[in-house]
Amino acid sequence: MPRPATSNRAETRWTVRLVPFFCAAAIGYATYLTVAHLCVNYLLREKKKTATAVVLLVLYFVFFFLTIATYLRTFLTIQFKTGIVPLTPEREALDQQRQQIKKRGGDLEALPWVPPDRNPDSPGLETFYSKDVFVCESDGRPRWCSECRNWKPDRAHHSSDLDRCVRKMDHLCPWVGGVVGENSFNFFVQFTLYCAAFCAVCLAASGYSLHLKMQDGESLDARIVVGIALAGLFCLFTSAMTMTSARFVLTNITNIDLFKKNQVFRLAVRVPQATRPTDGFQTIVYPLSSVPPSPYVIERGQLNSVNRSRTATPEPRMSARDQQARRTFAILMTEPGENPWDLGYWGNFKSVMGNSIFEWLLPIRHSPCCNHDSMVSDYEYGPLVEVLKRRYGITDDEPAKEGIEMTSN
Repeated sequence: MPRPATSNRAETRWTVRLVPFFCAAAIGYATYLTVAHLCVNYLLREKKKTATAVVLLVLYFVFFFLTIATYLRTFLTIQFKTGIVPLTPEREALDQQRQQIKKRGGDLEALPWVPPDRNPDSPGLETFYSKDVFVCESDGRPRWCSECRNWKPDRAHHSSDLDRCVRKMDHLCPWVGGVVGENSFNFFVQFTLYCAAFCAVCLAASGYSLHLKMQDGESLDARIVVGIALAGLFCLFTSAMTMTSARFVLTNITNIDLFKKNQVFRLAVRVPQATRPTDGFQTIVYPLSSVPPSPYVIERGQLNSVNRSRTATPEPRMSARDQQARRTFAILMTEPGENPWDLGYWGNFKSVMGNSIFEWLLPIRHSPCCNHDSMVSDYEYGPLVEVLKRRYGITDDEPAKEGIEMTSN
């Protein structure tokens, strides 16, 4: 059984441990108040409001079980299938070294900053250029996480709480046990929706009972007042979370994207091998033949310039088989605020919530966007990629242009 994803912050760990008990206590009180005290004893037995009591009880238990089911699925997914980007064996060993230093109370900040791997055959690099589109840096190589010492997949974000990169990370939520990412986001949306509906039923039962008591001139019941306050507070909170999450689903963004709403993406887009760079874009050819050594080395957190003499060496002659394996990518930039993964409202919804009504309503399976087996891209791209190609004057049958390919940088 996989180990749960544990926060490296004590306050978060304790919050995650205590929140389930608080939630259990709140639901226990809601069940006592709504079911036993209001629906059964007051509305059904005392006021003889049979139809109203039955409707409230049915709605209560429907949303009660849906809330519990979606909460458990969200919580367990976050704990055991967070969506953490795996490390190569070499980088796993380095990560274990970091953990040992942390356990001994050492200063992780004293560790040297790790620049992007300059090895043309860097482990994991092939998983990017084997696809047709991926997010890259200005030199055409994938984004690099110096904390994980690893290449960052599209839409991955480094969580300081877990000290690891998480795929399509949305936010840290102690209410559901940790970091909400691509594996748990659809369950989180369902949970907030059903929790809001559950609170609304409790609020309706308490409000209706209070109305009857005031109408009949009965004394005020403090338990009903507490129920209205708690149900109203949580209904407002979860409704706001539901609407925010629905916006993210329909626009295919995350909380991270929201805070970087004017960000610009660089995309490495596969183009015909004859494509040459222009004044508007550069190209890069994979597999990389060589990467020049960095003019800097990192030692004890300081940048020290290193003077090295370089002797130009001709590129080794490639076999016909290797020539066929070469893939040329154009490095294209989006405009600020453009979302490469926008598939339209309906496409965005299905990529997160699934393709059937059962997936939309029940915590059955993970989002379709969690499947990264496509040879086109990690996540399905919208029409913006084709728009970018037209914007930069790239066509599938573009003739060769004069220029020098940026085979490495």
